[in-house]
Amino acid sequence: MQRIRVIQYGLGPIGCATAKALLEKEGIDLVGAVDIAPDKVGKDLGEILGLRKKLGVRVTGDAPTLFRKVRADVVTHCTRSFLRDVYEQLEQAAKAGLCVVSSTEELLYPHLRNPGLAVKLDGIARRHGSTILGTGVNPGFVMDTLALVLSGVSKSVRSVKMVRRVDASTRRMPLQRKVGAGMKPAEFRTLVKQGKLGHIGLMESMYLVAEGLGWNLTSTREKIEPVVATKKQVTKYFTVAVGQVAGIKHTASGYSSGRKVIDMDLRMYIGAPDPMDAVDIEGDPSLNLVIHGGVAGDVATVASLVNAIPRVLEAEPGLKTMIDLPIPRAFRAI
Repeated sequence: MQRIRVIQYGLGPIGCATAKALLEKEGIDLVGAVDIAPDKVGKDLGEILGLRKKLGVRVTGDAPTLFRKVRADVVTHCTRSFLRDVYEQLEQAAKAGLCVVSSTEELLYPHLRNPGLAVKLDGIARRHGSTILGTGVNPGFVMDTLALVLSGVSKSVRSVKMVRRVDASTRRMPLQRKVGAGMKPAEFRTLVKQGKLGHIGLMESMYLVAEGLGWNLTSTREKIEPVVATKKQVTKYFTVAVGQVAGIKHTASGYSSGRKVIDMDLRMYIGAPDPMDAVDIEGDPSLNLVIHGGVAGDVATVASLVNAIPRVLEAEPGLKTMIDLPIPRAFRAI
């Protein structure tokens, strides 16, 4: 296999972890890095990653210039969660003819909330020979792609349920903050009403599953509730007192002609017991898959991004989803 030249875009916790994984992956050369943070621009990437050596890759805040000057094949993109916020970044990469693998949650099923931008970006990518994919662990795998793969051994599927339980104390600080750790319940509910709190991507996962199974959802329901601590919880980043929010319960259901066909149940909070991921398929045959301990979110997100690179490079140009590409798998894993 020809060596793959990659630019890392975004050097937050996931971006830095992705850059380190790229350095470790056989067959990949990390040739550029982008971030707009003043304390990172101009520094050698090795310093940003906490390595004991320089990599000869200087972080820049000027992505378009980097795209023009550095020969690369693909951009691993880890910046924001919402398509509108990252559209310009993706457009710049596409116009440079670069493929993109992004952790932007809304990009998993971009036509749901931003159909106009999705059509526009798809057209640009096709014209410039770029393939763009949004993926990750959730959304991207445990509550969507995994269910679709499992459905491949059922002759018929009547309904699907995805369950995820995550002990948020094991996750990075931004995620603990995102699930509301340490908030008062009233503050939590206010932010939910303002659209500023909740797991981003749950509805995208639902619609990806529906499309993958050929279902037309005629209605959906979604509910976001706080999980309130019944005992004091202490993490590396937060202390959660009794009565404060420990995290989130985010559920959703999808209906076709009045019948519930998709059921999603995500609970992510500090101190959650018995972490797990599960898929239940009612069909012929009915199937139940449980991953005890759950899929380690941060590590798995990085793996999802890196392992998608060869599949994206082999795909036809355009804005793609996980159901457009071959099944996820590790590459050069030994």
